[in-house]
Amino acid sequence: MTRTSPGPTVGVVGGGSSDGCSAKPAPLGVELVVADPTPDCPATPVVRDQLVGGFEDESTFRELAERADVLTFEIELADPDVLERVAEETGTPVHPAPETLRTIQDKLVQKRRLAEAGVPVPEFRGVDTAEELREACDELGYPAMLKARTGGYDGRGNVPVGGPDEVEAAMADIAGPAMVEAMVDFERELAVMGCLGDGERDTFPVTETVHREEILRESVAPARASPEVRERAREVAVDVLDVMAGRGVFGIELFQTSDDEILLNEIAPRPHNSGHWTIEGCHTSQFEQHIRAVLGDPLGTTEIRDPTVSANILGDVPERQDAVMHGAETVLSTERAHLHWYGKHEVYELRKMGHLTLTGDDNDDRATLLSDVRDLRDRLTFQSE
Repeated sequence: MTRTSPGPTVGVVGGGSSDGCSAKPAPLGVELVVADPTPDCPATPVVRDQLVGGFEDESTFRELAERADVLTFEIELADPDVLERVAEETGTPVHPAPETLRTIQDKLVQKRRLAEAGVPVPEFRGVDTAEELREACDELGYPAMLKARTGGYDGRGNVPVGGPDEVEAAMADIAGPAMVEAMVDFERELAVMGCLGDGERDTFPVTETVHREEILRESVAPARASPEVRERAREVAVDVLDVMAGRGVFGIELFQTSDDEILLNEIAPRPHNSGHWTIEGCHTSQFEQHIRAVLGDPLGTTEIRDPTVSANILGDVPERQDAVMHGAETVLSTERAHLHWYGKHEVYELRKMGHLTLTGDDNDDRATLLSDVRDLRDRLTFQSE
């Protein structure tokens, strides 16, 4: 393997918060060019250039491919058919493969494919009408979770169905093809960042994820689960990787049930919010690992440095306004605390604006670390002082 200056270029479809984090630790002289429909997107301060174009804009994808050695994506809205066509015409490979993106984009297709491969998943049904939803819930039981098949994220597109009287309203909220799952009685939610390289396969330490209102609030690594549960979660994640095509990092979300069974929730074919803690917490971050993987370089070690917790910084104002955050000095003056700002110009209720990470040592209790990071996060606000 050789390196030149300037080094290889990775073209990234999407320039949001994950891509901004990808660029900061970009290893080995790698340069990034992003394509995103929002001018001056969050990634622009730390990448070589931005092309402004939509996630289905073939001309933008082609220009990106012509400037890059490999294409990847940090958002599932990218059109896999366009990516595949551009890759064939330009000879620029796409990782993970467009077929993986095609599988992931539709939650029903995703679940069927994984169930066929023997990956344990909650019981599920495809539903297109209120009557089909009612019939499915009669089989699965109430409560159940109704999910839009496409386009949902950060809790959007997920509607709990508590009883028969909620069926009509839930289906109206989704307003399109959907999937319903049996509600899982879980002990905790877990996540594993899986890695596929050139002939290599690895996983980062199993992480505990804490959600509220279907939005990730905090991550704890390693997860506060038994070694046996963590090993089973790792095994399920490896089984998931066997279904994925192409190289890269995959965010694999799991449930640990009340009887310690592991069930797959969802997959993101890219670096994921639940792995942001790896920037400070691991010898190789998930972002550097993704860059290594898509370029075909050897994967880095996934070994954890220290117990690590992270907390998302969410908008706390009811209406859109300029993003002005107060209280950062508290985080910056705290030892082992790290503040990450995503560069989004506008803030609104529950929008992810950044995250903070707190690392400990082998003697630190993770419950205490989690309490401390929550306290730091809660001192941050976008409200006028």
